[in-house]
Amino acid sequence: MNIEKLKTYNQKLLALLGSILVLIAFIGLIMMIVAGISELKWMMRSNEDETGILSEEKIEELQKEKKRQQVISYDFPRLVDSVNSIYIIPVRHQTLNSAEYIDEGVLGIMDSFEKVKTDDRYSSYYYGSFNNLIVYDLKNKTTKKLFDSRVNFGAIRTEVFDDDILILFTAASQDTYRDGVVNLKDLKSLYIYSIKNQDIRVISNKGADIAHYDFIHDSKDLLVRFGIDYNDDGNYDDNSEPSTVKKYDFESDKIEDIVSKDLNIELQELLEGSKK
Repeated sequence: MNIEKLKTYNQKLLALLGSILVLIAFIGLIMMIVAGISELKWMMRSNEDETGILSEEKIEELQKEKKRQQVISYDFPRLVDSVNSIYIIPVRHQTLNSAEYIDEGVLGIMDSFEKVKTDDRYSSYYYGSFNNLIVYDLKNKTTKKLFDSRVNFGAIRTEVFDDDILILFTAASQDTYRDGVVNLKDLKSLYIYSIKNQDIRVISNKGADIAHYDFIHDSKDLLVRFGIDYNDDGNYDDNSEPSTVKKYDFESDKIEDIVSKDLNIELQELLEGSKK
């Protein structure tokens, strides 16, 4: 093969490889754009769906006219204990376009379910906008609602341990933000329901929101980050307001400090530059 033919062959080969790389990069860019648009749509839809339950003031106004604007909707039962055939049925609500008289019908909707393995236990997450939860015992043919009061929560977490199954969610029960609805903008408490003991625990801190929580490795104890409502407007802003971390001891059902008061003072003085 002479030199000119070899040069021509190499040029064609490089051109082909370059075209393939450009094509791959173009396809990758298209996929990134599509994924970004899908994520944006999901976020927008989530924001639109979070209507919360109406405040007590709004409820009173509607009751005077014998009307309602939100109706109950049941999600499909979710199996949480296969051995004992126990299901949970999330109860959500639909906000109507306009208030209706109380003798009219109701509608229903559904949402997503996700399951992951954490340590030696299984965790499942179910997302939506809920106002109650029913525990359905198929074997004993019983149904039990968890709340006798009005609440709103947006995610249900199920933790399967060797000796129990815990159902957790952060829920708001008061319109602390004072915007006319009880939703996830309000200060929330952490609720833990035990399938075994059939009881519910509440973890809360006055003037604070549940910013984040998770289980300690191989334990039912929890680490909880409380968001402090520093400006007392009934809403916790993670970008501009402080938070603190505590430990929840499951056996004693008590919240324990992780950072002592003295250490907290030292850290604050160090930040301010006042500690000599």
